[in-house]
Amino acid sequence: MLREKVEQLLGKALEERPSLFLIDFTIGSDNTIRVVLDGDQGVNLQDCMDVSRAIEHNLDREEEDFSLEVTSAGATSPLQLPRQFRKNVGRKLKVRTSDNEWEGTLTQANDDTITLEWKAREPKPVGKGKVTVQKKEVIAFSEIHQAKVILKF
Repeated sequence: MLREKVEQLLGKALEERPSLFLIDFTIGSDNTIRVVLDGDQGVNLQDCMDVSRAIEHNLDREEEDFSLEVTSAGATSPLQLPRQFRKNVGRKLKVRTSDNEWEGTLTQANDDTITLEWKAREPKPVGKGKVTVQKKEVIAFSEIHQAKVILKF
C-alpha cells in the first residue's frame, strides 16, 4: 500500500519536473523511503525539497509511520542510465568492463553504446621513439560494469 502510494506521488512529482529522473527508489522494512534523483542539468537542493514535499505532504503519518530521504546522485556515484551518460558527454570517464578498463573523454552516448576517446603514446611504427595517437573505443551498455566521472580539482 505505502509503496504504490509513494510510486504514484513520485511519478507525479517527476512529471512536473521533466529535467529530473529517478536513479533509485527503495522502502526499507522500517518504512524508510529513499529516493535518489539525477537531472539533465543536475539536481539542486530546491529540486530535492520539492520532490520531498510532493511525497511527504500527501502521505498520512497517522495511517503509516515513515521517514523520507530525497537526495541527488553524488558526483562520485557510478553512472547507471543512458540519460546520465548523455548529460556527461564531453567529460572524462573511467569505464570498467569484465575484461578491460579505459579512461577517456565521453564523446558520444546513445541508448545502446558509449564512445570514449583519448590520446596515447605508442612506439613509432618505424624507427625509435614514440608518437601520440588518438584512440577510440565504443562500449556497449551491457558490457559496462562501472562508469564514473573523473573529477578535476
